[in-house]
Amino acid sequence: MTLLLGPPTSGKKTLLLALAGKLDPTLKFLIHGVSGMLMILDRYFIVLLCSRGSIGNSLSTSSESVVWTAYTLPSPDPTLSEYIHWLSGKVTYNGYEVHEFVPQRTAAYISQHDLHIGEMTVRETLEFSARCQGVGFRYDMLAELSRREKEANIKPDPDLDIFMKILGLDVCADTMVGDEMLRGISGGQKKRVTTGEMLVGPSNALFMDEISTGLDSSTAYSIVNSLRQYIQTSKGTAVISLLQPAPETYIGRVTSKKDQQQYWSRRNEPYRFITLKEFSDAHQSFHVGRKLGDELAKPFDRTKCHPAALTNETYGIGKRELLKGCAEREFLLMKRNSFIYIFKFAQLTIMALMTMTLFFRTEMPRDTVDDGGIYTGALFFVVVTIMFNGMAEMAMTIFKLPVFYKQRDLLFFPSWAYSIPSWILKIPVTLVEVGLWVILTYYVIGFDPNITRFLKQFLLLILVNQMASGLFRFIGAVGRTMGVANTFGAFSLLLQSALGGFILSRDDVKSWWIWCYWISLMMYSANSILVNEFDGKKWKHIAPNGTEFLGATVVRSQGFFPDAYWYWIGFGALFGFTVVFNFCYSRALAYLNPFGKPQAVIQEDGEDAENGQAASQITSTEGGDIVSAVQNKKKGMVLPFEPHSITFDEVVYSVDMPQEMKEQSAIEDRLVLLNGVSGAFRPGVLTALMGVSSAGKTTLMNILAGRKTGGYINGDIKISGYCEQNDIHSPYVLRHSLGVQLLSRYSRIYRLDLIVIENGCFRAFMVRDARHGWGLGSGRDSNSMFVDEVAELVELGPLRSALVGLL
Repeated sequence: MTLLLGPPTSGKKTLLLALAGKLDPTLKFLIHGVSGMLMILDRYFIVLLCSRGSIGNSLSTSSESVVWTAYTLPSPDPTLSEYIHWLSGKVTYNGYEVHEFVPQRTAAYISQHDLHIGEMTVRETLEFSARCQGVGFRYDMLAELSRREKEANIKPDPDLDIFMKILGLDVCADTMVGDEMLRGISGGQKKRVTTGEMLVGPSNALFMDEISTGLDSSTAYSIVNSLRQYIQTSKGTAVISLLQPAPETYIGRVTSKKDQQQYWSRRNEPYRFITLKEFSDAHQSFHVGRKLGDELAKPFDRTKCHPAALTNETYGIGKRELLKGCAEREFLLMKRNSFIYIFKFAQLTIMALMTMTLFFRTEMPRDTVDDGGIYTGALFFVVVTIMFNGMAEMAMTIFKLPVFYKQRDLLFFPSWAYSIPSWILKIPVTLVEVGLWVILTYYVIGFDPNITRFLKQFLLLILVNQMASGLFRFIGAVGRTMGVANTFGAFSLLLQSALGGFILSRDDVKSWWIWCYWISLMMYSANSILVNEFDGKKWKHIAPNGTEFLGATVVRSQGFFPDAYWYWIGFGALFGFTVVFNFCYSRALAYLNPFGKPQAVIQEDGEDAENGQAASQITSTEGGDIVSAVQNKKKGMVLPFEPHSITFDEVVYSVDMPQEMKEQSAIEDRLVLLNGVSGAFRPGVLTALMGVSSAGKTTLMNILAGRKTGGYINGDIKISGYCEQNDIHSPYVLRHSLGVQLLSRYSRIYRLDLIVIENGCFRAFMVRDARHGWGLGSGRDSNSMFVDEVAELVELGPLRSALVGLL
């Protein structure tokens, strides 16, 4: 097991992506199918290489850790060194390059971003991951083990329990993971679920990216120690990147060992800066570097690699099992989100009742063409309502895309295994929705009473709803964000409505827009439902001053086609659109990636750094000393600030007992999360709130900041003696509470298109106004000074012009 240490932005994540075969292909520029990470420093290229290492397994006889090192190579052209990415070297597994097998399944990459479906429990999340990844090369061994256990009448414990116990997740195995809108497990537990998702798979090469983020020291040590034992037992390979502590802490920790200080520093000699080239040359001339170079120069003997060590199958299980697993998960999520479908049923019922009273049969005769126009309006309203009812699929699709992209890239399942269940399992919901609408409105409005035409309208509206759902799922997969998808969704509805033949007749559409009329979904829907109604018996009489039936006259007057076969033409067109949209939805999931391209963040150096250093210096002239304005800049809190104290006494926070715990014989009505917590925060004193993961630190901070909107809070919370409440008697407390909420936000929410300093200025402006009233701030200059000082405090000065970004 190898620990990869380094400060932030040092390239640890990029290296792990390269080793796991997940580096963006757009970042590979030159020879050898390189998956590497390149940094530019002092006009030298540092190429991080992963060379040979045997991926261990239970059948192989040898296992070596991944060997990685750094080489410094001169730039081919120093004048272009800052603009050209020159990659060299290659990544091999047991002598095989990454294009000779499936590295995504041979090596598991564990991201530092926790992306999970909040409606699933911890156990369900790990079970789905284990099911999709399969057992790999251990299939024959496990089959034989299961046979012997069955013969010996042994009932083994689930293997997931072992991993959950290692990761400390056994206490929350049946708890929802949760998200921004759903209460769930803590942040540290989510980090452990992210690690557990890949540990339950068959991969013996693990590349873990900062898995200790958000964990307390004891939990992080326990997990890393368990991983070390797991790797040693299974003869596996692991590379774990961790944030490096401060240099003085790290060196102090190393030199604290017996007789180590003499090798690291000499107090009687002055410290000299060592350049990167000197360090690299010294390493390569040392016997360790020479030995490493000799090993890298020898190609790995492929005959020593077991055939099962490297995976050549794209997915861990068969197509049928993948489809079945995704369908079961989709059905589970539909049950967990049943409130959404119940709400849609209620909304559709209300709309049906309104339609019944608006188009009431006693007020709708069938004598003239104008009477037929009212029926036409009612039928068009029916089509529009059913189409709009499918728009909810767009938001539901977008919310699940981040988790889908993660699992797709990890080769859990193909896109079709995800898209087909989301289509097929929604058909019963469509049957209920359309059936509810047709039963309530058909005979009350006074449509043709023939039962055949009733069923034909029912079938047609099912296709309309399925077509609309497929369209909006496709728009959601292409848009990938709510802003883009809503724009395209609204535009498509407006275009379909305008050129659907009802608002603007076919005869009035300009010749250069007539093609849009013929591909309009609304046109086929409206034409079919109009033909189904106006071809009935009650419309089979001659129109006044006419020569054909009244029904045909009404349909023709609206610019539609009155022939009976147009019902089946529209029916077939809608069925074809449904299949095409769902097929395009599957293809969009397969080929499109999240918005935003990976790019390096270049720290400010060179001339800017020199200018910054020169500005901070004090110059001397013959006329006297000139002190720069920067030297006189006020340090500390430059904004007007009045200190206050916060006290809280016997704070108790509880929520309703979850249904899962009631099923496990819990007798209490409420689950107490914080019980009798008291404390005080004084101005000018930094208070550290420490505790193990899931101890309730975030919950307490949210309560003090007034961000808990659910549950039951008891106890006293006072700010400088004022009771924290938003009433007309203490408007001062309201303004202060706004400031506290802004300063105490736990979730990292930023404008992604703004740079670091712009986000800081915006927040400083909001905090300033919250403290001192709107429009009574201390000015833009003080605001900028405050932001600059905070940026330097948290070491964001070199990244002040970098975009914040997301994942």
